[in-house]
Amino acid sequence: MVSDEELIRAFKHGDKAAFEAFVHRYHSPLLGFLQRMLHDTEKAEDLVQETFIRVMRYVHKEQPPAKIKPWVYQVALNLCRDYWKSAGYRSERRGLEQIPEQKDPRPSVIEIYERQEERQAIIRALDLLPDIQKQIVILRFYQELKLQEISDTLKLPLGTVKTYLYRALKTLKSTLNEGKEETQREQRMS
Repeated sequence: MVSDEELIRAFKHGDKAAFEAFVHRYHSPLLGFLQRMLHDTEKAEDLVQETFIRVMRYVHKEQPPAKIKPWVYQVALNLCRDYWKSAGYRSERRGLEQIPEQKDPRPSVIEIYERQEERQAIIRALDLLPDIQKQIVILRFYQELKLQEISDTLKLPLGTVKTYLYRALKTLKSTLNEGKEETQREQRMS
């Protein structure tokens, strides 16, 4: 398999098919990452496109970085941060108090309902984490980046990434356990 670095080098030398292969390789993972970060599929699709445009422009002007994967996630994350700072985002947030429901295309059954509830509980718990811990958890478990790649993406020392990940998982476990206990209490009272 051709590496990311080889695809980008080929694109820099004029091979448009190499960039198409690169886009094909990263489109779904980036879209999933941005959907988890933004909870907005339409905006995530916009930022995926913008990520590829920025990568393309950068590669034409500058020497691409040695490690492409962390760099691409870093570009996407910076776009998220810019969006969160924007006036448009702040005005949208005022109108949105809850996370939008994630629709499951399969027919409704109890297992699907329970899985959906668990997923929503995890999303709510993730949103309670500090931003840096949330980003590390998403990059590690949803995007399957290695700890060193996360370190490169976020420009944090590897030890710091490990510490944040440990704290995040400990907090998530505690939050999810509290939620289960609360649900069990509500069921007993009804």
